[in-house]
Amino acid sequence: MQVSTAIAQILKAEGTEFLFCFPVNPLIEECAKIDVRPIVTRTERTLINMADGYSRVSNGRRIGVCAVQHGPGAENAFAGVAQAHADGSPILFIPGGNFATRHELVPHFDAAKNYAGVSKWAARVNAPDRAADMFRRAFTLLRNGRRAPVTIEVPIDTASLEISGFDYVSSRATRAAGDPADVREAIRILRNSARPLLHVGQGVLYAEAWDELHEFAELARAPVMTTLPGKSAFREDHPLSIGNGGYSGSALVDHYLKTADLIFGIGCSFTTSYFAAPIPAGKTVVQTTNNEADLSKEVAVHHAVLGDAKLVLRQLIDELKGQGGCRAESPAAEIKSRKAAWLAEWTPKLTSDETPINPYRVIYELSRVCDRSQTIITHDAGTPRDQLAPFWETLTPRGFLGWGKSSQLGSSLGFAIGAKLAAPERLVIAFMGDTAIGMCGMDLETAVRERIPILVVLVNNGTMGGYERYIPIASAKYRARYLTGDYVRLAESLGVSAERVAHPAEIAPALGRAIATTRGTDSGPGRPALVEFVTREETNLSKPW
Repeated sequence: MQVSTAIAQILKAEGTEFLFCFPVNPLIEECAKIDVRPIVTRTERTLINMADGYSRVSNGRRIGVCAVQHGPGAENAFAGVAQAHADGSPILFIPGGNFATRHELVPHFDAAKNYAGVSKWAARVNAPDRAADMFRRAFTLLRNGRRAPVTIEVPIDTASLEISGFDYVSSRATRAAGDPADVREAIRILRNSARPLLHVGQGVLYAEAWDELHEFAELARAPVMTTLPGKSAFREDHPLSIGNGGYSGSALVDHYLKTADLIFGIGCSFTTSYFAAPIPAGKTVVQTTNNEADLSKEVAVHHAVLGDAKLVLRQLIDELKGQGGCRAESPAAEIKSRKAAWLAEWTPKLTSDETPINPYRVIYELSRVCDRSQTIITHDAGTPRDQLAPFWETLTPRGFLGWGKSSQLGSSLGFAIGAKLAAPERLVIAFMGDTAIGMCGMDLETAVRERIPILVVLVNNGTMGGYERYIPIASAKYRARYLTGDYVRLAESLGVSAERVAHPAEIAPALGRAIATTRGTDSGPGRPALVEFVTREETNLSKPW
């Protein structure tokens, strides 16, 4: 059996359904032979984003696997893997490699070496009989601890060599609970707090611990905020929800961060980021995480519990009950009042009849037209993210794919396509601006060709939104910040059902038609759809910190 054949068999054994790929790589043909469906994209970065979105929606149970050719393919894919690494998303990246005898020769691109900084593990298959062991280790790392990409480079000559005595034992995920003494101390600190705040990250999503989180929050009588990647881990219509804190967020997050005497982190890294609400100084901080590298990384942590979020939350629940419950008063009434005041402040924009259309009106109508319990939405970078995140109320885990520690423009399309493959029964939406579609627009054709019926909501204000503070002089003199393009014609030329909307009264009907298109009818399957909204430049953000 050749190495490439063995790797395909390993992927099949590990439950791989799709190979996100761009020619040329021998794995494509080998996977197709055994019904691991190749999904060929127009750009290498998009296929990585697709694998990323697939893994996120699967909560890492199913791993997005991607393959590209050696040299330029591996070089072009770097941005997508770096994005996945920044956000802690588990993908298996399998680039081809130069001939084994030509490694380390400049200017040949060495994927194993160059991807080491954006991978949990980066290695090269340096002998045929090592392939099985290396891929078992790769899947083990992908399913355990902090999630992140793994890169396994396969040299083009090694791929065709024969393996002697091929045997493969699949990997498995292992969870670890917290030290009982650490759990007891965490609850003692919580019970002595008058105003605790639960700060929730995406570790809760990967652990599938949302039920335990709801139970713990109600026992702790604590408001719950999420990070942007953690958004959807806690139902945002819950009386204790105060929304998410990213570059933008609800006014409630700012208030409770400032007034809390205890910030209790669950499944979070407390990473200081341009796209994260800052942790105020002088707070008592408790952190629960499955990654020891995140402990006291940037925020001073007074106490920690190291372990899987689901298991640790169950321990915390049992310990809190055993110690007599929480002493803090429920903040539900205060949260309701503050949320109503915040929304009242933004209602004029959310319901605006102005033209060009206010992008907040698009968000408002989209949230009303969709069944959010059956929808997955992801934002793009920049103002579409900053406008959508505070006002899209999530109702179901992974109903919102938040991302952004790296925040590369154009990632949302690939995320949405991968999400739809992971959850074909859901309506999947990519919410993006005109700057983002310039980075990824040709891969609309991938969605058409591969019959993946996503919805793209495009807010087009003709500008590179958010960059005005960086290029004001050039913008005025050379119009460097202003964009043009007929995106409906672009989408239609690629086979996408598309229409343009310029008046607020047409928003909901157009969205309804597009959603129906993605669903299909008895006479035909669903198709990808795009609705372009001609919007004004809206610079106001819900960003109180």
